[in-house]
Amino acid sequence: MINNKKIKFSKETTRMIFVTLGVFLVMGLLRPHLFFRSANFLSMGYQLPELGLYSLAMMLAMLSGGIDLSVVAIGNLSGIVAAKVLQFGVANNFVGGKLAFNIFLAVICALIIGVVCGTFNGILISKLSINPMLLTMASSLIIMGTSVLISKAKSVSGIPDCLLYVGSHTLLGIPYSLWLFILVLIFVTFLLNKHSFGFKLKMVGGNPVASKYSGINVSRIIIITYLLSGILSSLCGLEILFKTNAAKSDYASTYVLQAILCAVLGATDPEGGFAKVSCLVLSLFSLQFLSSGFNLLRLSGYYKDFSWGLLLLLVLSIDYFSVLIKNIWRKFRRVKLC
Repeated sequence: MINNKKIKFSKETTRMIFVTLGVFLVMGLLRPHLFFRSANFLSMGYQLPELGLYSLAMMLAMLSGGIDLSVVAIGNLSGIVAAKVLQFGVANNFVGGKLAFNIFLAVICALIIGVVCGTFNGILISKLSINPMLLTMASSLIIMGTSVLISKAKSVSGIPDCLLYVGSHTLLGIPYSLWLFILVLIFVTFLLNKHSFGFKLKMVGGNPVASKYSGINVSRIIIITYLLSGILSSLCGLEILFKTNAAKSDYASTYVLQAILCAVLGATDPEGGFAKVSCLVLSLFSLQFLSSGFNLLRLSGYYKDFSWGLLLLLVLSIDYFSVLIKNIWRKFRRVKLC
C-alpha cells in the first residue's frame, strides 16, 4: 500500500525554512555570479562546522536551563594540548605505527580535556547550585589562563601532514570537517529524540523541581549534559587545529556569542526545556549565507554582525506578530458574523 501521509513541519521549522530561503535568495541575487559558484559553497562547507559544533554544545547546555560560556576556551585548550602531543611526534620523525599512536594519543588527550572541563562545570552547577552563566564564565577564564601557560601565549603549530590533508580536503566533494559535523549532528538528534536521556534533559530544563519529584536524577542529567558540551567543544578544537595547523588560547573568542545567537535563532528556549536540531541547522545555514554574502560584497564585518542581530530580532518577532494578526483576524470575523 502507498503511504499518503504528508510531511508536517513544526511552526519553528517552517519559520526557519522561510527565513533561510529568504536569506539565501537575497544574498545570492546581490552577487549571483560569485555566490552560486561551487567554490563558494565549498568554502561555506569548510567554515560551517566550527560554529556548528560550538552551537550544538551551547544548545545542549541551554536545553538544560543553563548556558556554557566556556565552550570556546575548552576547544582552544584541547587544540593546544593535542598540538603539543603532535609536535613531539613530528620532532621525533614518527612514522607508521608510532605516528598512528601519536595521533590517537593527541585526540584522546583533547577529548579528556573536554570531559574534565565539562564534568567540572556540571558538578559545580548541579551540586553547589551556582548560576551556570557565572560558573562557566569563571571556568572559561581559568581554562584560558591554563591555555596561555601551556602555550606561553603563542600559537602552537607543526602537526603531521596527513592531518592537514584531512583538514583541507574533501570526501565525495564534501569537506572531512563537514562529515564530522554531520555525524555529530546525527548523534545529537538521536540522543534528544530517540533516547531516554533526551526526554529527561528536556524535562529537567523545563521544570527541574517536577523532574526531581518524578524520579529523575537531575544532578546526573546536568553533569552528563555539560560533559557532552565539553566533548563537542574539544572536537571543534581538533577540527580547527587540523584545518589551520595552529592552536591559540584566544582563537575564535567571538564564537561564544555567535553560538548563543545560533542556538536562540534555531528555536532553543533560553530558559530551557525546548530545542530543535533541525532549526539549529537552518539557523547555521542562514548565518553562513549572510557571512559569505557580505564577504563577497567586500563589506566590513560590522555589517555582518548588524545583519545577524537584525535577523535574530526578526525571527523572534515573527511569533509575536503572527499571534497578534490571528487575534485581530478572529475579532474581525466575530464582528462580521454579528
